[in-house]
Amino acid sequence: MTQAKNVGLLVVLGIGWGSTQPLGKIAASTGHGPFALIFWQLAICTLVLGGITLARGRGLRRDRRALVFYLVVALVGTLIPNFTFYTSVARLPAGIMSILISTVPLMAFPMSLLLGIDQFEGKRMVGLLLGLTGVALIALPQSSLPDPAMVAYLPLAMVGPLFYAGEGTFVSRYGMAGMDPVQAMFGASLVGLILCLPLVLATGQWMDPLAGFGRAEQALVLSSVLHAMLYATYVGLAARAGAVFATQTSYVVTAAGLCWSILLLGERFSQWVWLALAVMLVGLSLVQPRMRVAAA
Repeated sequence: MTQAKNVGLLVVLGIGWGSTQPLGKIAASTGHGPFALIFWQLAICTLVLGGITLARGRGLRRDRRALVFYLVVALVGTLIPNFTFYTSVARLPAGIMSILISTVPLMAFPMSLLLGIDQFEGKRMVGLLLGLTGVALIALPQSSLPDPAMVAYLPLAMVGPLFYAGEGTFVSRYGMAGMDPVQAMFGASLVGLILCLPLVLATGQWMDPLAGFGRAEQALVLSSVLHAMLYATYVGLAARAGAVFATQTSYVVTAAGLCWSILLLGERFSQWVWLALAVMLVGLSLVQPRMRVAAA
């Protein structure tokens, strides 16, 4: 019964996270600046995760190790990748973004090798090459994207997964300064919010989401709440069922992201995109962390 519940949670997580790609595209569809979208996303995440942290009787750590963690995760895991996400998702299909996000573990593998966190394995290197092949199948054929000019934004869209992989590698190498994940992400969200405010004001991107609260603003709020709540659920699942089991949600996220993009946005994809998806999922299955590494 417990295993069935874990599988159910994993599916719910994947479906929920997959929806954040098309929701992000809707949020960016009316021309709101990326820093404004990031600011309000962080504000909502700070409220949700802060509420959970305080309800559990835990406060905000302010020692040096915790502050370094907040700063690195805020920059590498939020501000930079979210800026490139909102900039590129406004120009690329959300389904393509869902496929590209699956490259995070592919990129994390060589980073782990360089830092000595992981060991070389031939099959995982094959998985990395398959992942790169999948990206090439999206970028090279002229009929893979609705508009061939969209190819120019693929490198920008890949910056997000690269930085997410860097964030994961940093956490694997240095830990979370003795904090639990929800507590740690609360602090990182708060620091990111503080850092983002001057960027919003300096670029003139400030917006009041309550003024003309339409489809884009609703999508932003829903996406932000989902991200915060699903993250907390993911942490609980990883603690109960193990990190290796929990990482399988990446398959569901990619598939669900494509389905949500079709349902919410009416997107359609060429045979090259579907082939790229298949190749990248095979590569992902080969690069998944070994039990010992994932547990660590």
